[in-house]
This record gives sequence, structure tokens and C-alpha cells, in this order.
Amino acid sequence: MTATTTAPAPTPAPPLRRRRRSYRALQPGPGGTVLRYVLLAVASVATLFPFYAMVVLSLKPAAAVEFPGSLLPWPIEFDAYATVLDSRNILRWLLNTTIYSVVSVVAVLLLAAMAGYAFAKKRFPGRETMFWSFLAMVMVPYHVTLIPTFILIAKVGGVDTYWGLILPTLANAQAVFLMRQFIQGLPDELFEAATIDGASEWRMFVRIVLPLCKPILATLGVFVFLWHWNDLLWPLIIGQSGDMRTLTVGIASLQQEQVPLNVMLAGSVVAFVPIFAAYLVGQRYFTEGVTMSGIKG
Repeated sequence: MTATTTAPAPTPAPPLRRRRRSYRALQPGPGGTVLRYVLLAVASVATLFPFYAMVVLSLKPAAAVEFPGSLLPWPIEFDAYATVLDSRNILRWLLNTTIYSVVSVVAVLLLAAMAGYAFAKKRFPGRETMFWSFLAMVMVPYHVTLIPTFILIAKVGGVDTYWGLILPTLANAQAVFLMRQFIQGLPDELFEAATIDGASEWRMFVRIVLPLCKPILATLGVFVFLWHWNDLLWPLIIGQSGDMRTLTVGIASLQQEQVPLNVMLAGSVVAFVPIFAAYLVGQRYFTEGVTMSGIKG
């Protein structure tokens, strides 16, 4: 007779009460919860205090700053904002910064999405070599390429022009990498079905890739907008006349002109408002894009 072996019985799942007990054991006690909230409150105050000081001091009269009295929210005067908004230079700098940021965001997102789609879903000779060679640009310090880029732009007449300001910033290796990683996660069946239906490459890109990439596009859009809006070095070099300055360059130049502190801070508040508004507009997609990127690893 042959011995028969029986499979071991499956281990029963732990009772619900035991699982609840183990989950509660992982939660911090009352002291740990209080400490966590205290640390979060301290971090929040430390983060928000510079913005509070900037706004409050911009609403003060043009006088010597005295601490802590100058940080009290009274008295309030709007003379500094009236001076900023009446200045032709500030409005011109705001227009230059808006053009530089908005056009760059649209162009960078479009080029990065197209390149990411090609690197993720298309098969062509040298694809991996080309992608990793392009990604190697991230390891090259920005300041190393600054002078050669300026020489090239100057030779073709791009100094003191909008296109000379925008064009060198469009090749964004980080944006291409993120778009490629995100598009790689899209199911190939969508593109195969579209190909069977006779859709062109451009139609697949517009109807499939761009709608599904809204979260990562919003996330990249916020980061690219912040980078261009706060950019100082390249606009300082390429914009050699006062009419081609951006807000960051213009506000930095005010320090050399004996401008009152409240006027300078009022200009900083004016420069900060569009950044904050851009984040509020894309907050939902921004959070979704960060979450999905974290889930994908």
C-alpha cells in the first residue's frame, strides 16, 4: 500500500479582534500624538513666518524696522503697493515674467510629452542610447553651460529678446524623464486598439496620451512655472536692458537704488501672488500626480 500525503490545512486568518488589537498597538499613545501635533505646529509657524513678515512689513510706513513692534499688523498703509503698481518698470517686469513663464510652461510640457511618448511607446534604433544620453544632461551643472549658451544666443541675435530668453530653457531632461516613466505605465492595449481603428500617431497622442497624463502634466506645470517665475541668472544675463528685466531681476536691482524696504517687499508680494494662484489652480492635479508617482515607485 502506498502512503497518502495530505496537504497541510491552510492557516486560519487571525480573528478580527486580534487584528484590531495589533492595529491599535501600532498607533502612538496620547503623548506621541501630542508631540506630533506640537512638532507640526512649530514647523508650520517656521514655514509661514517669512511670508507673514513680508506681507506685514510691506504694509508698514517707510521707516526703520523695529522688532517685534514692526511685526504687529497695525497700523496698515497701502502706499507701498500704490508706488509699486504706479511704476511702469514693475508692470513691464511683470509682463516679461508672465510671458517667460507661461510660454515656457506650454512649450516644455508639449515637448516633454511628445518626447516621453516616443521614448516610452515607440520602437526605433538607438532609443535607449538616445534617452540615457539626453538624461545625462541632468548631471551637467547649469552654470557650466551658461556661457556657451549665451555665446550661441548672442551670435544669432537673441540678446534682449523674448525668444532668446525662452528658447534655451525648453530642453528639460527632468520633464522628459518623468513623462516617459508615466507614459510607460499606460496599457499598450489602448494604443493597439487605436492603431486597429486607424488612428494616426498625432490622434493617439492628443486623444489618449494627453488626457491620461493630466495629473503628471499639472505637477510638471507647477514645477516648471515656479522655476521660470523665480529664475534669476539666465534672465539677468540675456536681458541687458531695463525693459527686458523679469520680476526677480528687477526686484534684485532695487536694492542698489536706495528703494524703501516696504516698497521692495510690496514688489515681492506682487511677484508671489501669481505663484500661489498657479498652485491653487493645479492643486488637485498636483496632489494626484505626486500620489500616483509614489504608488508607481
